[in-house]
Amino acid sequence: MANLSLLSGSYFMFFILCLSLRGSLSCLHDQREALLDLKDVLVRDMVTDNSTDLFLGGLETWNSSSECCQWILVQCNSRSSSQEVTGLNLSSLFPLRGKASTVLESVFRIKTLMSLDISYNSLHGEIPRIGFGNLTELAHLDMRGNSFNGSIPPRLFRLRNLEFLDLSVNMIEGSLPGDVGGLKKLKQLSLDANIIRGEIPEEIGNLIELRKLTLPGNQISGRIPLSISQLRKLEVLQLQNNSLSEEIPSDIGNLVNMTTLDLSKNNLSGEIPSSIQKLGKLETLQLENNKLSGEIPTWLFDLKEMKKLHLGGNRLAWNNDITITPKCTLSSLSLRSCSVSGQIPRWLSNQTDLIFLDLSENQIEGDFPQWLAEQNLGTIILSDNKLAGSLPPQLFQSRNLSVLALSRNNFSGELPEINTTSIMVLMLSENNFSGPVPKSLSNIYRLLLLDLSTNSFSGSEFPAFGEDGLIAYVDISSNKLSGKVPAALGLNLMMLSLSQNDFSGSLPQNLSNLSQLEHLDLHDNNITGEFPAFLYQLSSLQVLNLRNNSIEGSISDDLSNLSSLRILDLSNNNLIGDIPPSLGNLTGMIDTPDVPSTLSEIFSFQVEIHDLIVNWKNSKRGLSNRNLDIYTFLDLSKNQLSGEVPPSLGSLKRLKLLNLSYNELSGNIPMSFGDLESLEALDLSDNKLDGEIPGTFAKLQELNTLDLSNNKLAGKIPESPQLDTLIDPDIYANNSGLCGVQIDAPCEEDSQPPESPEEEKKETWFSWEAAGIGYPVGFLSSTALMSAIGYFTVTPLHHRRRHARRR
Repeated sequence: MANLSLLSGSYFMFFILCLSLRGSLSCLHDQREALLDLKDVLVRDMVTDNSTDLFLGGLETWNSSSECCQWILVQCNSRSSSQEVTGLNLSSLFPLRGKASTVLESVFRIKTLMSLDISYNSLHGEIPRIGFGNLTELAHLDMRGNSFNGSIPPRLFRLRNLEFLDLSVNMIEGSLPGDVGGLKKLKQLSLDANIIRGEIPEEIGNLIELRKLTLPGNQISGRIPLSISQLRKLEVLQLQNNSLSEEIPSDIGNLVNMTTLDLSKNNLSGEIPSSIQKLGKLETLQLENNKLSGEIPTWLFDLKEMKKLHLGGNRLAWNNDITITPKCTLSSLSLRSCSVSGQIPRWLSNQTDLIFLDLSENQIEGDFPQWLAEQNLGTIILSDNKLAGSLPPQLFQSRNLSVLALSRNNFSGELPEINTTSIMVLMLSENNFSGPVPKSLSNIYRLLLLDLSTNSFSGSEFPAFGEDGLIAYVDISSNKLSGKVPAALGLNLMMLSLSQNDFSGSLPQNLSNLSQLEHLDLHDNNITGEFPAFLYQLSSLQVLNLRNNSIEGSISDDLSNLSSLRILDLSNNNLIGDIPPSLGNLTGMIDTPDVPSTLSEIFSFQVEIHDLIVNWKNSKRGLSNRNLDIYTFLDLSKNQLSGEVPPSLGSLKRLKLLNLSYNELSGNIPMSFGDLESLEALDLSDNKLDGEIPGTFAKLQELNTLDLSNNKLAGKIPESPQLDTLIDPDIYANNSGLCGVQIDAPCEEDSQPPESPEEEKKETWFSWEAAGIGYPVGFLSSTALMSAIGYFTVTPLHHRRRHARRR
C-alpha cells in the first residue's frame, strides 16, 4: 500500500507544481485551439438548468485571450520550453455527454498528454479505436463511471507508458486480451463492474510492476492463471463476483506484498492454500461464497496484520475441539455456515477492535453472552443458530450497533428498552419473543429495517415513527398484535407487512401518504369497512395482499392506477359487484419490469417476505424479495363477485397465477384467456360459468394446474399436448356436459366417419410436432422453475374440497 500511496502522491505533487507555475507558462497555439474546441463541445451539450451557470463559470477562463496553462483543469509541463499541455482533469465536473469519439476528438490532438481523467461523466458508445493511439505519452488514464460499451480497443494496449488504467463501471464487453501483457509499466489495472467474459490471460503475469489488479463484478470464468504468482509487487488483488473455478493457485503465497485478497462470490474449490501463511502483510482475506472445503486452518489467525477475514458460505469446517489465541487484531470476521458449534467462541472477547461479526447458519447454542453485548460491535449477525434465553439489556445500549440480525433462533422473553439511536437494521424474526413491541423503537431515527415477524409479540400499541424517519421496511407479521392498524409509520416506507395478527377496523387514511410504498401485506386480520379508495393513490405499489379479512364494497376502476402492481390478492373477503375491465390495464402484469424492486437494491442481504403468496391448493409458500419480480399473481377468489369475466384480463401476458374461484361469475370463459402465454395455474371453479371451454386454451403451453369444476360448462374439452396432461377428472367435475379425452368421455363429433388419408396425415404430423415441442417447453420447464424456487406444489383437488368456503 505504501507504493500506491507514493504513486498517488507523485501525481498530487505534479498537480501542485503545475498550479504554482502556471501563471508564467504559455501553451502551444494548436493545443489552445484544441481545448477551445473541446469547450465548444461541452457548452453546446450542456442542459440549461440551475447548475449550468456554475459549469459555465468554470469555463470562463478558457478563452483565446489567455494562456491555456492558466486555465482551470489544465496542467502543463514546466520542464519544457514549449510549455506543453500534459494533464486534463474533467472528472465529474462537466456534463460530458454524447458519443465519446465525437466529444474527445479535440482531446486526441493534444499528443503531449500524460494524464487524462474523464471519469464519472455520461460518455457512451465504444471507446474510440484510433484517437487514443495518438496519446503515446499517456501514463494515467481514468475512464471509470461512464457508459462505454463494446470491447477494449487493441490500441489502448500499445500505450507503453501507461501506469494507471481504470475502465471500471462501464458496459465494456468481450475478453481481456493477452495484449495487456505489453503494458510493462502498468501499476494499476481496474475493470470493475463491466461485462468482461472469458479467462484471465496468462500474459497478466508479464505486468511485473503491477500493484493493484481489480476485476470484480464481471463474467470472467476459468481458473486463476498460474502466472499471477509472478506479480511480486502486487498489493491488491480483487477478483470477486465472477465465475472463476478450480483451485486457488498454490503459489499465491509468492505475492509477499499482498495486503488485500478478495476472491469471494466465485466457484473456487479445493482447500485454502497453505502458502497464504507466507503473506505476512495480508490485511484483508475474503473467500466467502465459493465451494472451498476442508478444515479452516488456524494459522490464518497467526497473520499479525490480518484485520478482515471472511470465509463464510463455503464447505469449510471449524475445528470446535481447539482453542486458539489469535496473533491478529480483527475488525471484521465472517464464519457463516462453517459448522461452528457449542457456545460463541470465547476468544472473540479479546478482539476489542471487532466491528463486524457474522456467525450465522451454524449450530451455536447457549445464551447471548454478556461480554459480546458489552463489546460495542457495529454489526452482529447470529441468525439460523440454536441460541436461546433473553437478550441482555446492555446489547441495546451500545452506541455503535447498527445491524443486529438474530432471526431463526430460540430467543424468548420481552425485548429490553432500546436506548441507542444507532441501529439501522433489526431482524429478530422466528423466535419466541413476547410482550409489547418497545415504544423506544420510535426514537431510532436511523432505523431502516425492522423485522419482528413470527414471534409472540402482543398488545395494541405500536411505536410511532415520525414523518422524517428513514424507516423503509417493517414486517411484524405472524404475531398476536391487536387494535387499529398503525398509522404513524413515516413517509419513506417501501414495505409494510402486518399480516396474521388481530388488527381490526378500517385502514387508516394515513396510508395514502406512503407514496414510496411497494409492498403492502395485511392478510389474515380483521380489517373491515369498504375497500379503501385511497389505496388507488399508491402508484408505486407492486404487491397488495388483503386476503382473509372482512373488506366490503366493490372493486373500483381506479385500481388500474396501480400500474406497477404485479401481485394482487383480495381473496376471502366480502367484495361484490363486477370485476372491472380496467384490471386488464395493469401494466405490471403485462410487461416484464425493466428495473427490480427498489427494496432489492437497498437491502443487499436476503430479506424474507413471509407468506406472501396465497394458499394455492392448500400449499403455502413464501417468496423472498429476490424473486418477487418473476411472479405476477391475481387472486379474487372467495368473494361475492358477479357478472361476466372481463375479456380484458387476457391482456395480462405476464400473469402466472389467476384465481377467480368461489364467486358468482357467469357467462362464458373469455376466448382471450388463450393469450395468457405465461399462465401456469388457473382456477375458475365454483362459479356459474357456462358455454364451452375456449379452444384458445390449446395455446396455454405453460399451464400445469387447472380447476374448472362446479360450473355449467359443456362441450368438448380442447386438446393440446399440454392440456392432454391435465387428466384428473376433478379438474372438470360437476359441469353439465363436458366431454373429451381428458375425462375419458367421448364426444359425439368424435364418432363421425374417419378423415381422408391426406387430412389424417397432416393432423398426425401437427400433433407429433406439438407433442415434441409444446409439452417439454410448457410442462417440464414450468415445473422445474417452480420447484427450483421452492414455491409451488400441487395438492390434489379432493383434499382442497374438504375445506369449507368462508363467507
